[in-house]
Amino acid sequence: MKRILADLKRTPDPVRQPFLFASFACFAGNDSGERVPQTPLLAFVSPTGHIPETMNHTRLATICIGWFLSSCLTTASAGVTRFEIERREPFAGGQAFGDVGPFEKIVGRVVYAIDPALRQNQSIIDLQHAPRNKVGLVEFHGDLVILAPIDPRRGNGAILYDVNNRGNKLAIRFFNHGDGGNAANEPGDGFLMRQGFTIVWSGWDGELLPAADRLRLFPPVAKENGRTITGLVRCELIPLADSSRSLVVNWDNHGSYRPTPNGLANATLTVRAKPELPRVPISRGQFQVHVSEFPDAHAGQLPKVEIEVAGGLKAGQIYELIYEAQDPLVHGVCFAGVRDLITALKHGDGTGNPFLLPLSTKERGKFRFARAHGFGVSQSGRFLREFVHSGFNEDERCRKVFDGLIPHVSGSGLGSFNHRFAQPTRHCNQHDHHDYPADRFPFGYGTICDPLSGQTDGILRRATATNTAPFVMHTQSAGEYWTRSGSLTHTDPLGECDAEIPDGVRIYLFGGTQHGPAGFPPSRGQGQNLANPGDYKPYLRSLLLSLDRWCRDGTCPPPSVFPTIRDGTLVSWQQAGTGFPSIPGVRYPTIIQQPPLLDWGPRWESEQIVDFQPPKIRGQYVVRVPKCGPDGNELGCLSPPEVAVPLATFTGWNPRNKESGAENQLMSLTGSYIPFATTRAERQTSGDPRTSLEERYGSLEKYITQLRDKCRELEAGGYLLPEDAARITRQQTERAKPLFDKIPVK
Repeated sequence: MKRILADLKRTPDPVRQPFLFASFACFAGNDSGERVPQTPLLAFVSPTGHIPETMNHTRLATICIGWFLSSCLTTASAGVTRFEIERREPFAGGQAFGDVGPFEKIVGRVVYAIDPALRQNQSIIDLQHAPRNKVGLVEFHGDLVILAPIDPRRGNGAILYDVNNRGNKLAIRFFNHGDGGNAANEPGDGFLMRQGFTIVWSGWDGELLPAADRLRLFPPVAKENGRTITGLVRCELIPLADSSRSLVVNWDNHGSYRPTPNGLANATLTVRAKPELPRVPISRGQFQVHVSEFPDAHAGQLPKVEIEVAGGLKAGQIYELIYEAQDPLVHGVCFAGVRDLITALKHGDGTGNPFLLPLSTKERGKFRFARAHGFGVSQSGRFLREFVHSGFNEDERCRKVFDGLIPHVSGSGLGSFNHRFAQPTRHCNQHDHHDYPADRFPFGYGTICDPLSGQTDGILRRATATNTAPFVMHTQSAGEYWTRSGSLTHTDPLGECDAEIPDGVRIYLFGGTQHGPAGFPPSRGQGQNLANPGDYKPYLRSLLLSLDRWCRDGTCPPPSVFPTIRDGTLVSWQQAGTGFPSIPGVRYPTIIQQPPLLDWGPRWESEQIVDFQPPKIRGQYVVRVPKCGPDGNELGCLSPPEVAVPLATFTGWNPRNKESGAENQLMSLTGSYIPFATTRAERQTSGDPRTSLEERYGSLEKYITQLRDKCRELEAGGYLLPEDAARITRQQTERAKPLFDKIPVK
């Protein structure tokens, strides 16, 4: 033991850190969950997954064992130190939800303290520069909201952690058909409550501005030996309309890093009409940068930063502000906070834990949840993917954190969550938000080699090595294939072949849908076509229950459904490849979002510090999209019933209209709804190649019969619940009746 620890201590930090992944190759899990010695992995693995060299078996095994003993066997007090509960109140007016009974809403905050020396925290960028308390731990806190059965023992034993999206709670909207806003006071149809889930939200995003009901994280600020840290920050913004006033350089309700005096004086601003065009500088005398501070805010509160341009800002134009900023947040603690919160709830830890039970009960004062599932929409889905990829599904005592995950409409992305001057809201799209570290390798869950960067990695690689990999249901809309590189989740990085999907992963493409379903009747907004109302949410309800059964007793969920290169349903995106029909008045896209391999500078790989703003493009990944049938609807997908038995063509793309600027570029995350002609005569007059409703169905009764048959098929496959099949049938009957009323009676 002394020799092991001595060898570990002699290993300098830059060498020890790369073994965050490799160390656990020495200890694999058997069927009973025990850790048993294995042949050590010979990879010298960096935090970003790169494998540059090999090492001696004995030395690697020595370091692995030492690192294991120093991290998993520690009894140091770290993680959630306390819950500060502000109030507990009846949820939904005390309404009872079946056998589970009434719920309560618990509101407060959670306080964390993490040990920078622990292996499980080493991937947090700049953690070594965060202030420490008297015992050497890094403290931070975040908001907390929980909806739970008043008697937690009447629930199903599972947490549903809804990773909030930019401070907003989404679970009730996506699972309960609810629309109660961010206050989380309305139950919708009560689905999650009836099923017995305890719903948990916490603040994880440190760049948000203060506002009621918006969940926030309060991370520490990095200082290097007490000195202010500076660096370049880049902010891209695209006005939705012509504007003569100032515009926030980040999203609404988001702060931006504080410019230094030098940053204000020497900030640069460029503009271009399309992403591929050269950046055109705007002289410094033609724009102003406004910084609005928030009085009495915590030390890490970011200010609101706005720009004002002489002559105004033009709709659809891509503006890019670059300036020197100061005081980066140690934003990677967001992952540790979620990890430690879920661990505390699962194991009954933390002073003031809201699930303490009377000592007279058999649980002896603690209620422990048996399972925890993470659900995240878009940005939040990318959060979950990076959470697992960075090793945070292993807690500080080497236990699995989340049992199951549903990263929803995340595309193939990660995020700007854990690097110096991180900007969590940033993502990548076709016409907006470019060159951020959101779409970067690895894209898929299985381990694969990237021919562009030379790296070998996978989303689940570290978790698999530590025996803490969760079951994953990766769900996405057709929109992700056009604007979020969705196909790279299940192909190689160059789109040449299908990737191998791990046994513990399911992938479901909800064909003919957009990022978030449009309302009905849909409108055009800034697009050339009506937005897409195809609704995938009923599938999420059924799949969540399947995920819980998978984690609870090993019951396999329904098979994956997504297009593949192998069967000819995943093809090149050009119209000749997809076979999309030529529809009068509809312009097929001539552009798609494909992620480049970006070079952020010499310190990115080792320290996650950006030196190149904007980054340099070193290569191009390749995406594919689903093949279309004769109506333009997608093949090889799990399409919603109203898309599978269609009244229209449903797409994942929608070109921008002239009024919104950047005409014919793609609308962000928006699809199209292109109705069929009602009658044969109407179709022939317009020259529409798609069969009319009259020719296709003839009557409302025949349409509803086909719709019911499709719903029964989906029920039998485990993709749709009976209550949702009935709801869809009622809804589509109401929507279709006015159309079929126009068909002459024969």
